[in-house]
Amino acid sequence: MNLGRRLFAEGLGSAMLFATVIGSGIMAEQLAGGNVALALLGNTLATAAMLLVLITMLGPVSGAQFNPAVTLVFALRRALTWRDAALYMLVQLLGGLGGAIIAHAMFDLPVFEIGSKVRTGPGQWLGEAVATFALVLTILGTLRHRPHWVPLSVAGVITAGYWFTSSTSFANPAITLARSLTDSFSGIRPVDAPGFIAAQIGGALLAAACGRWLFDDRP
Repeated sequence: MNLGRRLFAEGLGSAMLFATVIGSGIMAEQLAGGNVALALLGNTLATAAMLLVLITMLGPVSGAQFNPAVTLVFALRRALTWRDAALYMLVQLLGGLGGAIIAHAMFDLPVFEIGSKVRTGPGQWLGEAVATFALVLTILGTLRHRPHWVPLSVAGVITAGYWFTSSTSFANPAITLARSLTDSFSGIRPVDAPGFIAAQIGGALLAAACGRWLFDDRP
């Protein structure tokens, strides 16, 4: 597939996904009347639904990664060249920032805000490592055994991660940066973002090693 087309798909998909995460968080918070559990449920369902659609639609074009941690693992597995992986990561970040801007514009908020929601500490870092590990392992295992189930499997593991992890499953370095630029329901303080990103990368690398042992036939 043409590289330009793949990069456009990754940027477009990231923009749509990030706009969904942030926009649905804003809408959920407005409608939930202070009920945080209800707001999280609305945020979860919208994110899972959009993931299912985007992976089904754009997976055949670019792989529908939308996540630098996932792209890193694919580069390590030589499914992507490092040059292509770097370009994927760039458009994921730029597209995702565009999605954050769109979400704010739809709700008449400032284009950029500084996140103020505290998300830090060993428990939340572990939550991010676990969430990213689960996501990457799900992708690798489903691609190996049931490739047509990837869209549903990814939507499922993210849905579960929103609720069973202490961090509500960001599981994506690009979306972590984008969410540091919103002071809405899904936001995070910029100072807390590096800890989340380090945990995400660690979880992804551990999943890559585990997936190689579990799913790869080669010695």
